[in-house]
Amino acid sequence: QVHLMESGGGLVQSGGSLRLSCTASGSGFSTYDMGWYRQGPGKQRELVALFEIDGLTDYADPVKGRFTISRDNAKKTVHLEMHNVKPEDTAIYYCNAKRGPPLFRNSDYWGQGTQVTVST
Repeated sequence: QVHLMESGGGLVQSGGSLRLSCTASGSGFSTYDMGWYRQGPGKQRELVALFEIDGLTDYADPVKGRFTISRDNAKKTVHLEMHNVKPEDTAIYYCNAKRGPPLFRNSDYWGQGTQVTVST
């Protein structure tokens, strides 16, 4: 079982920066692919950034070059550095931990989310 807690959201002006953090409790953090997702008003939840256990990262096209995901397995944390934010980045941001076969059974955990609001 993994429990995830996000922090760092808030109100930021367009063009500004914000750093989101996700702290995990429980065992096996380093065996999970960690991701940040977001759900904007009236939209479906979408992947923002992913940091896999093999070190590979992936980003949604709208945030490439502006957002950076990082993780610290020793501290069980994952961060999302957000730069040059835009009003369309306004959303609830969720931390996600996921792992599956062949080494593990499917597991998928979510945090409660943190609100990011970008003002014009």
